[in-house]
Order: sequence, then C-alpha cells, then structure tokens
Amino acid sequence: MQAQEKTISAQPNQAASEPLLMRWTIEDYHRLVDSGVLANRQVELINGNLVEMAPEGAPHSSTTRSGADYLRDRLSGKAMISEAHPITLSASEPEPDIAVVKSPRSQYRDRHPFPKDVFFLIEVSNSTLTYDLTTKRDTYAEANIQEYWVVDVVTCQIHVFRNLEQGVYTEETIFRTGSIKPLSFPAVAIRVDAFWGVEV
Repeated sequence: MQAQEKTISAQPNQAASEPLLMRWTIEDYHRLVDSGVLANRQVELINGNLVEMAPEGAPHSSTTRSGADYLRDRLSGKAMISEAHPITLSASEPEPDIAVVKSPRSQYRDRHPFPKDVFFLIEVSNSTLTYDLTTKRDTYAEANIQEYWVVDVVTCQIHVFRNLEQGVYTEETIFRTGSIKPLSFPAVAIRVDAFWGVEV
C-alpha cells in the first residue's frame, strides 16, 4: 500500500464578513421538494444553502459506477450501497456519490439515512475537488460521519478522512495504490484501482 498521511489542524471556521444569506431548514427544503419547485433543478441543501450540483461527466459516472459495483460485491450482506441519493443531516441534505449505509433497505421507505445509519461516504471528484475536500468534508465531519473518502478522478487517488475530534477530521491519508480497510469493516480490503474499472 502506498499512502501519504498528514495531520489536519483542527481550526474553527472563521466567520466571513459577508451579507447573511437566508438559511433553509430541512423542513423548508422538504416542502420545496414536495412542491415540485425544484423538479428540474439539480440541487442539494448544504449548511442551510441551496447548492447547484455540477453536471456529471463520463469519467465521473464511470468511476462512481465501478466503485459502487465493487463495494456491493465486497460488502454484500454487510451494508447497503446507495448511489447519488440524499442523506439527512441537521442542516444539510447532500447527495453523496456513494453512501455505505446500514441495512435493511426497508427502513428508508419514509426517510433518508441519518448519520447514525452511515458507515462511510464517498464523493467522486472531477471538477469539484476543492469543494469536496473542504466544504463537503467539513459538513460530514460536523455531522459526525466517522469516515469520508474523496475519489480524485484526475489524479487517480483517494483521500481518506478519519479521526474525528470536536467535529473536525484530524487525519487525512492519500492512497494511490494498494487497498483501504474501512473503519467499520476492518477485515475487508477495498482495492484502490477498483474505482478505475480495473478487474479485481
């Protein structure tokens, strides 16, 4: 395994000297969704703000599909793999590219997965790398998601964030080859190259 590890300083978010934006609650957002106003818009709720999602190109789709199929095989009977569907946090309802969540599927008929249902989350990044490594990372850390991966399509490497302290990930490891053992499934090795469609 080739990995690069570094420590992240746990710095509180600095308040920006900008006009305050209107914040949407989860309930507000659900009413918008139910009303059909957002039917033709690709948006997600992040920290009370409606954020338009970037269009999905072919490399992004291929990487997500390869990774999700592989995870379904490796975690069969242990977890459910959800692709680009919402999870509900306290002030956000993002749609991570891949969410590894608890079974059974039937518990999500009337709600989306909550943080307590999540084993780990994965964002696949092509044009959104900085956003996924900052805003998305902080959003998931504050929600107490124990493990978060960012799959960088351009450089073919995976950033793995762990070790939560006061709502901040303090450990980032970058994998370029080898395998990753998720915190929730330490006996399962996830091949890095499986995300690039390599037969394993």
